Amino acid sequence: MRPRAVADGRLYPTVDELSRLREMAERHGLSLDMLEPDLLGSTHIDREKHPAIMLGDGAARDRDIEAFATTLRNCAAAGIPAVKYNMSLLGVLRTGPAEGRGGSHYFAWDLSKAKPATPLTRAGVVDADLFWERITYFLDRIVPVANETKVRIACHPQDPGTPPGGYQGITNVLGTVEGLQRLVQINESPYHGLNFCQGSVCENLTDPANQIFDVIRWFGSRKKIFNVHFRNIQGHRDRFNESFPDEGDIDMVRALQTYAEVGYDGMIMPDHVPGMDDPQVVDGKPVWTPRAENFAFCYGYIRGLLQSAQRLT
Repeated sequence: MRPRAVADGRLYPTVDELSRLREMAERHGLSLDMLEPDLLGSTHIDREKHPAIMLGDGAARDRDIEAFATTLRNCAAAGIPAVKYNMSLLGVLRTGPAEGRGGSHYFAWDLSKAKPATPLTRAGVVDADLFWERITYFLDRIVPVANETKVRIACHPQDPGTPPGGYQGITNVLGTVEGLQRLVQINESPYHGLNFCQGSVCENLTDPANQIFDVIRWFGSRKKIFNVHFRNIQGHRDRFNESFPDEGDIDMVRALQTYAEVGYDGMIMPDHVPGMDDPQVVDGKPVWTPRAENFAFCYGYIRGLLQSAQRLT
């Protein structure tokens, strides 16, 4: 859950703000198990309001890292056990919509059709070594706070991976399974793991329909999955469409069974559901946005799978 924008120019919510957010969830019979803070979102760096951590921007980076640390401490005080974040410069890359069932539109990526708005972002060239330096700098300072507060930090994979040599000068090092494996072994801790976006991981595999289950096993058996974005795709690395969960290439029943196999007991939720046929027009172009009924379908699908799995065990 993401809080409303905090007041007074702060980059962290107070204990009181977080407590009220948790209490609001509880009034509706829900528990607040993960927070999405204002820092380290999935925004493209050229549009990001607080870019210092990802730009490696000196004193501003240290200030923002301390604000992130304060968020963890305040979450602990308010009884919120986990925080989701991204280490992203390119945001979520897509080349356009693909037609889907029932008048829906699927968000698609085709590297062969990708045309960046500019050759480079304001970050300039960020190769793998530089990207890893920035990730490690952050983790060196934040994992000890996660250990201290016992608040889990869940990093979202980069979506999607970039080709050799990068995209807009950026090499998405967390856009491969190997990169995610390296990430969770930097300052290894039971409080340092992944927001395991199954869709994003599949988008970075050459044969996701067969490979995803062993990937779930690798991270799940090491207790590095803190949340699951239970999303399906059609396609593979460099060319895919997002889809409804029941019609993609991934056997979602088998995926759920694999999470159970490794003892995962956390949240499973929809993510990036298809848009519908009544787009908004932004800068003269149609923009399809997810609709509540599509999210409702995905939640119902997940609930049905969970009940079926529980009945069979």
